[in-house]
Amino acid sequence: MISIAGTQVNPNTLPWNWSQTDSARRILSQMAANRTVYSYSRPEELEFEIRLRTSIMNEAIAMEQSNVSFADFEHSRCNPVFWILSHQGGFQLRPNVSPSAAIRDIYWNGHLYSFECATAMIILYYKAVLEVIGDRLFDQLFGHLYLYSWEYDRDLAVRTIRTNEFLPADVLYFINPDVDPMKPEWQGVNVVNFGNGYYFGHGIGIRDSAGIILSLNRHRRPGATRNAYLLNQATNPGYSYLYRVSSGMTSPLPIIARIGMNSYRIFD
Repeated sequence: MISIAGTQVNPNTLPWNWSQTDSARRILSQMAANRTVYSYSRPEELEFEIRLRTSIMNEAIAMEQSNVSFADFEHSRCNPVFWILSHQGGFQLRPNVSPSAAIRDIYWNGHLYSFECATAMIILYYKAVLEVIGDRLFDQLFGHLYLYSWEYDRDLAVRTIRTNEFLPADVLYFINPDVDPMKPEWQGVNVVNFGNGYYFGHGIGIRDSAGIILSLNRHRRPGATRNAYLLNQATNPGYSYLYRVSSGMTSPLPIIARIGMNSYRIFD
């Protein structure tokens, strides 16, 4: 159910240009069908979420087409022009490099990059946000990027909730409980839900749930009896927070830097 300023809203009464794409129509249709109440302070906040969810799905498809490759942290690779490869296998933004240019380079020069599936989700979140809010605000918000697993800038405001009602662009997780201990990278896969029965998972591609489960099951330990399955949880960036920041209604969160036992608040 969709609620704007405390009033239930029928998607058919919303501006026609909000649902010009199949992705937008799927988002609104699923919101209206779910028991969960999706609450917004004003119509523009809902419109922003639709745009960002659509962008997430677009960037998932673009990543699949970008020639980036899958690798565990030990074998991660990045373009040294924009990133410093850490000993953990993470990517630290180089000083004096534009964050927006560095994120775009992952898509433009994908053959230079290898990373695992959680990092992939954060990268496509950044790219999706970039395409919605533009270079200037993106560079202001995300000037200290470090790409490693589920580590992310606080201004991305990512959160995971327990639910069995999913929306297009939700990041979901297929877990492989009987994974082969010699192949820990196959313990599960993060995927972007397209809302049409298909998902994108870095290293697996765009498949339906049966295809993803089959891929994970191939990497179970000998004698395994449990199939991979989809967890009842959904992960998303902070749509409401990003809307308020992009609209000038909220100041970006300060960066917290720690040196020894001391903490410092840094405002860009």
